[in-house]
Amino acid sequence: MMVRKISLGLLSVFFVVAGIGHFVSPQTYLPLMPPYLPWHLFLIYLSGAAEVAGGVGLCVPQLRRAAGWGLIALLIAIFPANIYMLTDGLELGGKAVPAWILWARLPLQGVLMAWVWWAAVARRAE
Repeated sequence: MMVRKISLGLLSVFFVVAGIGHFVSPQTYLPLMPPYLPWHLFLIYLSGAAEVAGGVGLCVPQLRRAAGWGLIALLIAIFPANIYMLTDGLELGGKAVPAWILWARLPLQGVLMAWVWWAAVARRAE
């Protein structure tokens, strides 16, 4: 029970901080956007809002499962951007991001989804 509460807190902080980053520094996320998607800036703000809402929702017991499913859906939705970064390469601050980091993001996305599911979605007797 305590590990789950700590996990929910860590996930909440992670998603809220990451979401706020979309508003504070949207230009950081522009290179991550696949060219086939429209409205890049709008999608950056939308995904940031979804991260903040999901992170806050994890802290509200009545919203926790819905927030967990929403965050899992968001992680699935942004997965193509991770593949795009890997196949097209990525530069941040004028420097190429090492390929191993781009490869590592792919399974880490799955780990993050599993963590959200375990902490927020899985039914358990409490």
